[in-house]
Amino acid sequence: MIKLVGKFGTAVLMAGALMLAGCSASPSPQAEPKTEFNIGWSIYAGWMPWPYAQQAGIVKKWSDKYDIKINLVQVNDYVESVNQYTAGKFDGVTVTNMDALTIPAAGGKDTSAIIVGDYSNGNDGILLKGANSLAAIKGKQTYLVELSVSHYLLARGLESVGLKSTDVPTVNTSDADIVAAFGAPDVSAAVAWNPQLSVMKGQAGVTQVFSSADIPGEILDLMVVDTATLKANPNLGKALAGIWYETVALMQQQDAKGAEARAAMAKLSGATPEMFDSQLKTTFLYADPKAAVAATNAPELVTKMTLVRDFSFSKGLFKGAASADAVGIGFPGGKTLGDPARVTLRFDDSFMKLAADGKL
Repeated sequence: MIKLVGKFGTAVLMAGALMLAGCSASPSPQAEPKTEFNIGWSIYAGWMPWPYAQQAGIVKKWSDKYDIKINLVQVNDYVESVNQYTAGKFDGVTVTNMDALTIPAAGGKDTSAIIVGDYSNGNDGILLKGANSLAAIKGKQTYLVELSVSHYLLARGLESVGLKSTDVPTVNTSDADIVAAFGAPDVSAAVAWNPQLSVMKGQAGVTQVFSSADIPGEILDLMVVDTATLKANPNLGKALAGIWYETVALMQQQDAKGAEARAAMAKLSGATPEMFDSQLKTTFLYADPKAAVAATNAPELVTKMTLVRDFSFSKGLFKGAASADAVGIGFPGGKTLGDPARVTLRFDDSFMKLAADGKL
């Protein structure tokens, strides 16, 4: 196991420890019906509809419809938000597909992805100073959040130019610190996601040499919920789907109301409206629930999740596992990747379908 610093190290160690205890095929623990829920989120262009919905009263509207209360809680450090969800402090969290797999799911926490919100279509990138080719990264210390989607992007990029992960030493850096780290004169390579990526690209002599646009659909941004909690409280899933699709429809409007919503999201993320709109251009939003359902049912999702889980296993993120199959992934229609008796990450399209059919 790589020794990590910062909060991501905590996440990996937590997942590894839980993995040893949670690898058996025991059923999910029972959860009780309840009326109040906590959902964690962190700043990212594709997740800003959530805090805006809270500010605009959309969260309350849908919560009231289902006689529940939803508290959206911001966590400044992204991986810490996933840690807190894994530890049971949140009922759900905004998370990428890889981190949902490697932290809660690999740790034995049965997790359901109920909203496939978008995929990164350039919101994650590899940056170099003084070079315009990814091949030039060989031998350069590269700053990133190790074992996150940034590490996955780096690995996929290196494959594209015939390099191996051993060709590039990495320096673990939290998303909160990476802008400052990359600003140091002796740092010439980094991998980051927006909004940090857009700030770093603005530095003199910096070139983006690879991005998530080169691997479309592989870095997904999700809303996930504890499976047992969801089963006991399906109204939570309905309310979250209602909130998401109403808010995204509003922000997509090309009128004064849409511009106002996007400007408010920009402010919540600490960006200007122009910066935020630029980030949205590199975010492929599934604004239409029918498109989200189609993407979740597409065979390509299984193919892409195979790439993600194989990378995760190769990096030791399924600690205690003999193969990548140890952590099962479930898809709509009963399809399973890995051990069907050990499914702990589930792509559940049922709430997106309700939205698509106008039945929320």
